[in-house]
Amino acid sequence: MAAAEGARLHHIARESADVKRLAAFYQEVLGFERIETPKFGEFEVIWLRLPPSFSLHLIEKDPRSKLPEGPSAVADPSALPRGHHISFAVSNYETFVQTLKEKGIKTFEKTQPDGKTKQVFFFDPDGNGLEVGSW
Repeated sequence: MAAAEGARLHHIARESADVKRLAAFYQEVLGFERIETPKFGEFEVIWLRLPPSFSLHLIEKDPRSKLPEGPSAVADPSALPRGHHISFAVSNYETFVQTLKEKGIKTFEKTQPDGKTKQVFFFDPDGNGLEVGSW
């Protein structure tokens, strides 16, 4: 038996040099809504929610951080490392992909062998990998 009882995913955090730009992307592309965010003093934080309960915490990049900055070293979504992404499901897959293309977002699409499940891979403005599927 696991040590934790009732565990569930609560949120994912992403650092960004421009949290306002990143928040706008997630709101416009995936429909996140901005929620109340506590003040942390010396750095900016924006909390977003994708109803009913998933949260994304965008945190101003620590200038002392050794993490890479800017777009991902992987510029081509078809080369996105399989373990480097957050995945979402949508009910309007085809129109969603069309919207990405209209926004000029570079994408890579594939269909699973079952012929039913479609996936699109792309990056947010900070180079974080994203996948959206038709599950």
